[in-house]
Amino acid sequence: MSITIETHNLTRRFGDLVAVDQLDLAINSGEIFGLLGPNAAGKSTTIRLLAGILRPDSGEASILGLNLFTQTELIKQRIGYVAQQFALYHDLTVYENITFYGGLYGVNDKPRFHELLELYDLTQFKNKNAGLLSGGYKRRLAIVCATTHDPELIFLDEPTAGIDPVTRKELWDLFYSLAANGKTLFVTTH
Repeated sequence: MSITIETHNLTRRFGDLVAVDQLDLAINSGEIFGLLGPNAAGKSTTIRLLAGILRPDSGEASILGLNLFTQTELIKQRIGYVAQQFALYHDLTVYENITFYGGLYGVNDKPRFHELLELYDLTQFKNKNAGLLSGGYKRRLAIVCATTHDPELIFLDEPTAGIDPVTRKELWDLFYSLAANGKTLFVTTH
């Protein structure tokens, strides 16, 4: 197995606060890695570091064999990121959100978009404004938008927080399926 994420002494500070302190990781491809901890423990900061959204203060990191410090833009093209808060466009329909996010990655694969709608049980809501979806369906849409470009590594920040147990189980079944197909998932939860 190849290593998808590898870090050595990765550190991030916000003033005097050390949010991530000398993090060492080695995560293989196809794994579901869970980063557990209470609120304000640095889980979201860790994801933002590994996704290239924040710069580490020190340490080393390799994501998908690429250097996090010098090849950040290449990394961003090969990952998916689902933020803890709903970060899609409320006034766009479900399908418009999917095509918009696909377009950011140069993807205009309508059959893939329809396949994702079906897989995540969103077909019935295709023409509904995203802001009108329930919390569970908003989460499904966020995952679809983050995977339109078929990324190798998917960061999921609290992916099942605030959703019902049935939807939680359905999402975890989909996560296991993604990993079985070779995707690496980095999941945070409290």
